[in-house]
Amino acid sequence: MDVAVLYSGGKDSTFAIQHARQKGWSIKYLISVKPARKDCYLFHYATVELTKDIAKMLQIPHFYVKCRVADPVKEADIVKDVVEKQQRKLKIDAVVLGGVGLQETQLKSIQNALRPLKVEAFASHSGEEHDLVMEEMLKKGYEILITQIASDGLKEWLGKKITKENFSQLKKDSVKYGFHIGFEGGYADTLVTDCPLYTKKLVIEDMSIIYEDDYCGHVAINKYRMEEKAKVKLKKPRGLFAGFLR
Repeated sequence: MDVAVLYSGGKDSTFAIQHARQKGWSIKYLISVKPARKDCYLFHYATVELTKDIAKMLQIPHFYVKCRVADPVKEADIVKDVVEKQQRKLKIDAVVLGGVGLQETQLKSIQNALRPLKVEAFASHSGEEHDLVMEEMLKKGYEILITQIASDGLKEWLGKKITKENFSQLKKDSVKYGFHIGFEGGYADTLVTDCPLYTKKLVIEDMSIIYEDDYCGHVAINKYRMEEKAKVKLKKPRGLFAGFLR
């Protein structure tokens, strides 16, 4: 199957790329939409601009477009316009979204927009338990930075990375404050700074944390670099067993 991935640079859309590759699907391109405003219905606001460099590193064709509206139908039409323009050169069967499919406004709006083109839209991990999906990400080495929040209980998490060590606390906070553990529904957005897909690591050198109120805020990445990953060198065996390894 030939697909495009709606790509924000966050944990779910990055994991969707990995999922598509594991399924053997051909990823024709990525679509990243950068809102000019924070009240967008369908797209992440913070750090989406970094997808331009990440996509180059992933070596996947990338379409980066801007959104200046706050209306789910008009926002979905932005995705439709990209797909429609590319169908002759880079024909796809579906647009893959990240997550388990609980962001119904996003999913349904994009499905409706793409239906006239006979292109499907679906969530990569539909029906799965998101806490288990996130645990799998962390086991695979995903470094996940929380870049935007819109919920009680997440103020102290903004600008921090989710790790295997603190994930249990995040789950406790999600129960206590009522936000979805995978942030579906707009509770928070993320940025993946490293994962098995990356040939380079995203290193953030300077970041500002901006709070709108006690429940909402976002980060601004002021300076970053793409750093080559250290290659693991195998040591030459010594001693008694060295001869058996020649």
